[in-house]
Amino acid sequence: MLDEKDLKRIKENVEKSIKLGEIIKENKALFAEFFMNNAKNSLESAKLLFKASYDGTTKKFLGLVDFNGYLWVINASYYSMFYMARALLESQCIGIKADQSIHQMTFNAFTYYFYLSGKLEKELVEDLKEAGEEASEILGKEQAKGLVEDYFNEKGKRGRFTYEMGEIAIKAKAQTSLERAKRFNEEIRKRIELRR
Repeated sequence: MLDEKDLKRIKENVEKSIKLGEIIKENKALFAEFFMNNAKNSLESAKLLFKASYDGTTKKFLGLVDFNGYLWVINASYYSMFYMARALLESQCIGIKADQSIHQMTFNAFTYYFYLSGKLEKELVEDLKEAGEEASEILGKEQAKGLVEDYFNEKGKRGRFTYEMGEIAIKAKAQTSLERAKRFNEEIRKRIELRR
């Protein structure tokens, strides 16, 4: 959740980035369509990965009977939200010119220009923040889990029950991420369309 301290820090960081020329006002919306297309493609990828992870018919059709793409559902869902936030910024002629921390800078600019200004509800901003945090957290856990699982596979001591519980948990997180991304994309797309 965003508290007053977070919002103050975001405001200071964005104002600093504006002074440094990392966040700039441009004469026209240069890349709004590009980012909207990336958001759409990322969301569609998340939907496909989710279905291919649980639906036996889809798995069989694709020839991937053991496929589990829940981790990538979370990442693709987050990226759809990230790209949609960039699209909204671009639609308002706000460009981001940074080589590092582009995700944090996008979140900060999104919050600064659309939440602090009263143009968006806090819930949408918090959805974007949570999606980014979950994607990072799950990636780290999944990489660590992979190393541990490799070790146990080599020794033949991998417990099926533990694995299944982990899969159920990540499926639930993947479904939450996908639903959050759908809602976020729909709401932001409406706002972009209204501004045209």
